[in-house]
Amino acid sequence: MSTLETEIQNRVSNSPTISATARPVAKRKHLERWVATIALLLICIGFALPFVWMLSTSLKTLDKTMEVPPHFWPSPMVPGNYWKVINHPKLDFPLLARNTLIIAVLSVLGTVISSSLVAYGFAKVRFKGSGVLFVMMLATMMIPFPVMMVSLFSIFRWLGDHTPVQFLGTLRPLWLPTWFGSAFNIFLLRQFFMTIPDELSEAALMDGCSEWGIFQRIILPLSKPALSVVALFTFMGAWNDFLGPLVYIQHPQQYTLALGLQTFQSQHGGTEWNLLMAASVLVILPVIILFFLAQKTFIQGIATTGLKG
Repeated sequence: MSTLETEIQNRVSNSPTISATARPVAKRKHLERWVATIALLLICIGFALPFVWMLSTSLKTLDKTMEVPPHFWPSPMVPGNYWKVINHPKLDFPLLARNTLIIAVLSVLGTVISSSLVAYGFAKVRFKGSGVLFVMMLATMMIPFPVMMVSLFSIFRWLGDHTPVQFLGTLRPLWLPTWFGSAFNIFLLRQFFMTIPDELSEAALMDGCSEWGIFQRIILPLSKPALSVVALFTFMGAWNDFLGPLVYIQHPQQYTLALGLQTFQSQHGGTEWNLLMAASVLVILPVIILFFLAQKTFIQGIATTGLKG
């Protein structure tokens, strides 16, 4: 760098006009950052407040839950409420947890397998009419479950009458539909699959690999973040589902946790709010643990758009 250029840079950097202009800009950016941080903190507090209240109530005695004004810190603290819920004679918590876990696991397996297969077909397999079929599939996302509830109930009743397998009054209607794909999950996986370079599939085809081999050995290993997002969303939906079990389940031995909590609340003249909140904490605890265990992969699947070819 020449002496003239060095002198010009020094004058520009020491110019009072530029320094006076840059200082308010930096101060404004610093203020905006603080305002954004405070706003996000208030939003987080608003979302966390109901959970904190539920956790606090679950550790109180029954009379303390009705205090006015209410107190967040339980005094005395009664962690034994959780043990009472697990061993409550009118709430078979282990049985409810087992039924819910069966539905959630089978729903996750069915959704991941079926949705990934359909998404691969839309993303990587070229065939006539794929665009029309994809638009028709997306249109089904606009139909809520209550609209299809009566039709699905009639289908499962007809299948039970004309096949040796019973559906109504069992857990099958709650997980079987997930093995036929989910429009949202198919769309999500298709968008992720499309970001994977086609050169990888073409190279595998030249080496003699079949479409199934490409899907199994190339697409799925590269799509673990997206698959984990689909699995987590499906697990949360099946774990917290209330309307589905309410429609199809007929016997208390088949109740899920969501349905069992409602029954536990309504079968007492005066609801034991401390035990109900303890049961609610136990219900959401597996979802929280699962999220923190898969947090890194989950956030990666939300943030990333696939490989950059």
